[in-house]
Amino acid sequence: MNYTQNEKILQVGEGNLIVGIDVGSNKHYARAFDWRGIEYTKKAFIFTNDAEGFAGFLEWTTQILEKSGKETVIPGMEPTGHYWFDLAKFLQDNGIKPVLVNPLHVKRSKELDDHLPSKNDRKDPKTIAKLVTEGRYVYPYMPEGVYAEIRNASNMRFQVEAELTRCKNRIQRWFSVYFPEYNEVYGNFDAISSMMILKQAALPSDIIQLGAEKINQIWRDAKLRAAGKKRAQTLVEAAQRSIGYTEGLGTARIEISMLLDDYEKLNVRHELIMDMIERLVNKVPYAEKLLQIKGIGMKTVSGFIAEVGDIRRFTNAKQLQKLAGLAIVENSSGKYTGNSKISKRGRKRLRYLLFEAALSLTATNQEFKEIHRYYTSRKDNPIKKIQSLMVLSNKLIRVFYTMLKSGADYDPEKLKSDIRHPDNASEAA
Repeated sequence: MNYTQNEKILQVGEGNLIVGIDVGSNKHYARAFDWRGIEYTKKAFIFTNDAEGFAGFLEWTTQILEKSGKETVIPGMEPTGHYWFDLAKFLQDNGIKPVLVNPLHVKRSKELDDHLPSKNDRKDPKTIAKLVTEGRYVYPYMPEGVYAEIRNASNMRFQVEAELTRCKNRIQRWFSVYFPEYNEVYGNFDAISSMMILKQAALPSDIIQLGAEKINQIWRDAKLRAAGKKRAQTLVEAAQRSIGYTEGLGTARIEISMLLDDYEKLNVRHELIMDMIERLVNKVPYAEKLLQIKGIGMKTVSGFIAEVGDIRRFTNAKQLQKLAGLAIVENSSGKYTGNSKISKRGRKRLRYLLFEAALSLTATNQEFKEIHRYYTSRKDNPIKKIQSLMVLSNKLIRVFYTMLKSGADYDPEKLKSDIRHPDNASEAA
């Protein structure tokens, strides 16, 4: 459920005990206040990040509730890394709804009391509690069931892809040092025929010693049709004129062998994760309909669901735009009116995913291509290409939201309605 700030303020009243919690990796610090900011404790309560510590925190809040005559407790905390997950889940399981405050707000508000930007374990809980009383908080969304599985799997995919990129870069560095001419023969080192040779002879001297006939025989034994004598001869000639470094070749062979082994294992892992993601996405209602859109693949769909979670928790597409940091904001003061731009206050990964999808759609999807061309070349109020991609990202959010929420099929003609109604397109831009 999404609330306005006024609605959040109204939820904090005389019957509530406001507890600010400064979350740490091993220990948490808490202070308790009423809705006006009057503190019920003389010093911060310290509890450990384990079952015993959580139970002690629950007992501590219960005692304060009884003494103060309050009815419910509202614990507020910063989403510091991953350290808050277990505590938030524990509180939810015990019927307590935790709330989160923006770390940036905490940083900018902590000078209100002592005019000092210093940070300590007693000061931060008070600042957090004050932000809660002002309605500057959000209810955390902790996905459950298949949505939790997809988020975890998506995080695994991002991590493996990052490791693959690092591994590729290290392999390319190796070639640059020991065999810079290799890229002239193979644009991609991970071609099947290339990997076969690299495992047996990666260095120029090894290639020369192996010879074109033996290289070709390796491919013939593997029944590869894409490589033959001509490719083998080209590879040997590249090795003969190589300017690669010729010292430390023993360890260089070991290094490339280990890198290629890591690269293959990471690729296998990536394929397993993608298979798992596909099975999980198929369990989400109407998710398969998103794949009807030409240019939208499983990575985009799974990434969107991983970041958004259950679509039913949103009442309109604008809430999704805000979550992605794609809401339009304007800087103006007095007679000055600045340019409108996106807020960038939201999930960075979701925003990047939508932008990449919009960029791909303008190249592969006819409807999006036409809309992009119209936005950037229309007579009245044409916009820049990057602005058009931002508009298309928001449009993609609305398309995904409608399809997942209602199960509607993808309608290309409805998508192009802005072309027939330029006034609407101006407002969207």
